[in-house]
Amino acid sequence: MNNENARRVISVVVVNEASVLSRVTDLFSGRGYNITSLTVAPIPDTEYSRLTIVTSGSVRVMEQITKQLNKLIPVLRVYEHEDMVEKEMAMVKFPITENLSDINALCEAYNGKIVNVGDNVVITMVADEPKRIDNYLNAIKRYNPKEIVRSGAVALER
Repeated sequence: MNNENARRVISVVVVNEASVLSRVTDLFSGRGYNITSLTVAPIPDTEYSRLTIVTSGSVRVMEQITKQLNKLIPVLRVYEHEDMVEKEMAMVKFPITENLSDINALCEAYNGKIVNVGDNVVITMVADEPKRIDNYLNAIKRYNPKEIVRSGAVALER
């Protein structure tokens, strides 16, 4: 298998302060590498945040980026995930006229459920592995989704 441009998941623990995100993303854009997914959230009961970055590139390029990330002052820890649990979330808005029992059954198959029902729409939420979210989004096309919102990846090493 050619690993040259393999998908990579990197976590970065940073001090939660202004401009840190900009400095981190500048490292990627400065080298011409795209960030496929970026999720940032504070770590509870601390002054730190965790960035989960999904990108692709060679082992050598990822080593370079990791070294550069470690040089940033507000960065506490950088690691590329090897054995991890990775999840994404998607919310989808459907017309209320669609078959709700079929939509609900699909949601349940992808660790999800109906989270809101309004006068004209129903909103579902699923949380699963990125490939399974892809499969869910393909499967629901027949129910005429009005809007789709997908989160970035979050990951923890086992």
